[in-house]
Amino acid sequence: MRTTVPLFPLGTVLVPGLVLPLHVFEQRYRVLVADLLAAAETEQHFGVVAIRSGFEVGDGAARALHPVGTLAELTDVDALPDGRYDVQTVGTRRFRLLSVDDDSGRPDAAVPYLRGEVEVLDEPVGDTADLLAGSVRAAFERYRATLRGADSVLPRDPSFLSYTVAANMLLDLADKQRLLEAADTSARLRLALRLLAREDVLLRLLRAVPATDAVRRVPGLN
Repeated sequence: MRTTVPLFPLGTVLVPGLVLPLHVFEQRYRVLVADLLAAAETEQHFGVVAIRSGFEVGDGAARALHPVGTLAELTDVDALPDGRYDVQTVGTRRFRLLSVDDDSGRPDAAVPYLRGEVEVLDEPVGDTADLLAGSVRAAFERYRATLRGADSVLPRDPSFLSYTVAANMLLDLADKQRLLEAADTSARLRLALRLLAREDVLLRLLRAVPATDAVRRVPGLN
């Protein structure tokens, strides 16, 4: 399915099911939130896509974007007295970015935020997801224990598991983007296994336990 959606470039990767809070202060994104609130409830979503080159704000913002992002659905909006917004969103479905509207995204444009044509992607499982899920679950539990993260129940569904692990590993943007772009759940779980093995070696070599909240709980996946 192809459609045109507002784009919200960020210096992070959103995966389906992950809750993403946003503090909206730039004027163009204030307009975006206002436009979403005025739209039908079924249209209150936008595309979160990671920035390949550039910054989140300012004149040099988002010069290049990664090709795959995730639709974010508004779940709660708190309008502040000065025009800013505190927004709660949740990732829903992945998309491939086909093109960016050149007439959008400029302060003097009719639409000051970026808009892009996207192809909403299916979520194929692949042929080995069930077999891989157990190995990934065990490897992630070892990883979390090394980082002294609190125990919590991991999803049984292989697709949800693949995104939960992707969201909770302490990886750079490039690795998280590779997980997001995986062709299917099986490919994502295989890549997660390789990354977990690499991180396990690094942690053992460094003998350092970084203090972080990222692995102390599994984020709210829907």
